[in-house]
Amino acid sequence: MYTDSHAHLTYLKLDHYDNRPENLLKAMYQAGVRRTMAIMCQLSEYDDIHAWVEMSADTMPDIGMSVGVHPCQDEHTLAAVSPDELLKRDHEKVWAFGETGLDYYWDKDKSSAQKHSFAAHIDAAKTAKKPIIVHTRSAYQDTLEVLTAERCEHGIIHCFTEDYAFAKRALDMGLYISFSGILSFNKSQDLREVAAKLPLDRVLIETDSPYLAPVPKRGRDNEPTFVPYVAEALAKIYQKSAEEIGHITSRNFITLVNQYKPIISRL
Repeated sequence: MYTDSHAHLTYLKLDHYDNRPENLLKAMYQAGVRRTMAIMCQLSEYDDIHAWVEMSADTMPDIGMSVGVHPCQDEHTLAAVSPDELLKRDHEKVWAFGETGLDYYWDKDKSSAQKHSFAAHIDAAKTAKKPIIVHTRSAYQDTLEVLTAERCEHGIIHCFTEDYAFAKRALDMGLYISFSGILSFNKSQDLREVAAKLPLDRVLIETDSPYLAPVPKRGRDNEPTFVPYVAEALAKIYQKSAEEIGHITSRNFITLVNQYKPIISRL
């Protein structure tokens, strides 16, 4: 059993599933993927993402969602983000707030607006007692400074690619570390060495679909059915089976989301 902690379901191409979302959900279930969090990057995506959530049933993967504004949105949008706007969309199937954070690789000139939005997400998450999903790229120090200043202690560093010192700071705050298909890439030996140092009870796996397809699916659009390959890459590091990693990281995800109040009730 696997949990994909981060997938952009509304961005997936479904042509090889006859453009029927339910066919992808069946394929996920057959691949052992029992849970996926559908990630929001702008508030206008709410209805489309919620449609995926409503398809979730006992015979399908359990689909939850996030509510948030990605740091690469335009400056006006970022500056307008407020805790109240985020909390208006909160409900039982909202498992987290984000994807938020800082991205100076693409948008360093909007750092002030990004920090404002990041802080607003943390505020909303604290009020709702739910985790945040942190995106960080080329913003190592500022990301840690915002997390520290806002006293964030409940969330996920998604698609982790930083060093052990960053991971240790995040873990000390109470955050979890999520690995994507990047962990399986040939060039990612340094990242695998970081992963080997982390406590397995604080690690998650994700696809970041449709991006970053893992080995052996590189070159294809990623999808949640591929998350077992991320588990396999992590399993080699911890000398466990992919199935064991799937179970452990699923349990970790439930523990994180249910940290302050029960939301997910089934493994």
